[in-house]
Amino acid sequence: MSKKELFNKLFIFEMANNHSGELEHGLKIIRDISKVAKKYDFSFAFKFQYRDLDTFIHSDYHSRTDIKYVKRFAETALNEDDFLKLKKEIESEGLMTICTPFDEVSVDKIVKHQYDVLKIASCSFTDWPLLEKIVQTNLPLIASTASATIEEIDQVVSFFEHRNKKLCIMHCIGEYPTKKDNLQLNQIDLLKNRYPDAAIGFSTHEEPDNIDSIKIAIAKGAKVFERHVAVTSDKYPINAYSSTPAQIDKWLLAAQEAFNMCGVAEVRYPITERERNDLRGLKRGVFAKGNIKKGEKLSKDNIFYAIPCTEEQLVANDLSKYVEYTLEKELNANDAANVKNLKTKKLREKVLSIIKKLQEIILKSHIILPNRIDLELSHHYGIERYEEWGAAILTCINREYCKKLIILLPGQKHPFHYHVKKEETFHVLYGDMDVVVGNEEKALKPGDMLTVEREVNHCFSSRQGCVFEEVSTTHYKNDSFYEDESVVNNKDRKTAMTFWSDWLAKSVA
Repeated sequence: MSKKELFNKLFIFEMANNHSGELEHGLKIIRDISKVAKKYDFSFAFKFQYRDLDTFIHSDYHSRTDIKYVKRFAETALNEDDFLKLKKEIESEGLMTICTPFDEVSVDKIVKHQYDVLKIASCSFTDWPLLEKIVQTNLPLIASTASATIEEIDQVVSFFEHRNKKLCIMHCIGEYPTKKDNLQLNQIDLLKNRYPDAAIGFSTHEEPDNIDSIKIAIAKGAKVFERHVAVTSDKYPINAYSSTPAQIDKWLLAAQEAFNMCGVAEVRYPITERERNDLRGLKRGVFAKGNIKKGEKLSKDNIFYAIPCTEEQLVANDLSKYVEYTLEKELNANDAANVKNLKTKKLREKVLSIIKKLQEIILKSHIILPNRIDLELSHHYGIERYEEWGAAILTCINREYCKKLIILLPGQKHPFHYHVKKEETFHVLYGDMDVVVGNEEKALKPGDMLTVEREVNHCFSSRQGCVFEEVSTTHYKNDSFYEDESVVNNKDRKTAMTFWSDWLAKSVA
């Protein structure tokens, strides 16, 4: 199992000292909790804690009963054989084994006993002598972060990453039990954003009947979860933060419901047929304003949108400047546009390929663009022939004066035309530009300028590609008069869109 798979929907049952130093009680905890776990499709593990009490507790304090943790650890100690029997029982139930060492001797014992994962306790998070020992193992690592500062977490994560060890980092509050108001579940977001290469988990110490926190943790993206477990006994009491099998059942059920509600991540969710049908009833269908002849294209001038729509009808959501619909059968006024009677031409891929070529030439030219700028693709003989005939026009400003940036791709030409209202001056910024003004041919290079007066026929082209500035009087729509009638008759020779400057730093989809 890879580390990525290991640290995904992994639920850890922390035994700690709840075995109370008695083998049979520990076995009962494993069996009863494992029985509950088998109801759920998650990965599960039991966790032990190893302490070499001879060295972990100072020799002068071995017999002290007035010190809380010295007393607890001494009274609940298990020998090595008992731990191995508990570990074997976990493995027989089909669960993984995890162990936390609190000293260097215990690290060696964990490796010797062949645990699946090593867990670093919050109190040991910055125990550098212990971490130096732990990093020498080949075991996957999980670390709890209770009370650690962000600087300390940075240091520990960096320590292991520089040694090619990737951690699962557990958000944890070291308060036993943790009150709801102190759970700090937003820390999961902090850890996810700050350490994107690490798996993030949640080690819980809240009251056992609290099942809300697991739902929130899952919704925030936690992948590994840890909870203390115990079983009822006349002999051994249960502490305030350990869960019984019944409470674990409710906890896991809540987790399962949370995962189901959260659904898939990183990819778009699969749309159900019910959802598709429910939403289609609210979409506006496409209808003819008047009679539309066979061979005509649908446009905003000859169609309208209204409900209800039929199952095979074109809807407003299907319309885009990147898609052309041509009638293959005459359509009468108020009739629905049926998809079966339409020829569809999708232009999106073509437009995106053009944008990619424009990106390349803009980057080469080192031209700095505004963050948002209007872009017009002129394709005089159809967008399919854009690379041969056309231009990209970026309108920077159009008031009493006008400035545009015009981009020609290598080998691209712009056909003969003239303007009645507008006078313009071309200033070449990048590349080469060949211009015909009236009967005069000019070859322009970067820095060259050329003025074209009103009603003077002109065309231009580029051999290697170019970017030039067009400075003019106000630009008016329909003030371009083309020599070729086929261009004049092409009502769809322009595609208008917005060009964003960040397109130059990322791919456009």
